[in-house]
Amino acid sequence: MLTDYRIWLAILAFFSPLMLSPWTPALAGPKTAAAAPTEITFPTAQFADGKARHYSLSAPGGITIKYFIIRSSDGVIRTAFDACDVCWASGKGYQQDGDAMICRNCGKRFASKLVNEAKGGCNPAPLKRTVKGDTLVIQTKDILEGRHYFNF
Repeated sequence: MLTDYRIWLAILAFFSPLMLSPWTPALAGPKTAAAAPTEITFPTAQFADGKARHYSLSAPGGITIKYFIIRSSDGVIRTAFDACDVCWASGKGYQQDGDAMICRNCGKRFASKLVNEAKGGCNPAPLKRTVKGDTLVIQTKDILEGRHYFNF
């Protein structure tokens, strides 16, 4: 059985041609929930630069669930859906500006250290994650729980 980092390297090698521009959600990991393992892992070193990285997963029913990962200014790796409770229907998500994530619909700014902490309103909707050693782990079922933010 492959170790977690070897799985990540294989996934990265497969999807690297599909990577999009930094302000557009990029594909990483499996394309569909059916092909996804029960958990998706990332090496924590990948987020050391503090730049938000966007990912997506296609759920059953043709819904694409978008999320982002960022190492905040306090050094914590944080995850959130690329949507909120208020502006989700616009489908615009967030972009990074320095230490803030900005809603592309209403323009509100959110400090990186509040991502995955503040809930509700126009805050990026939190996505559960854990850090095990030098690996960030997100359960596929937790990503799928955000499908209602992307059901347009």
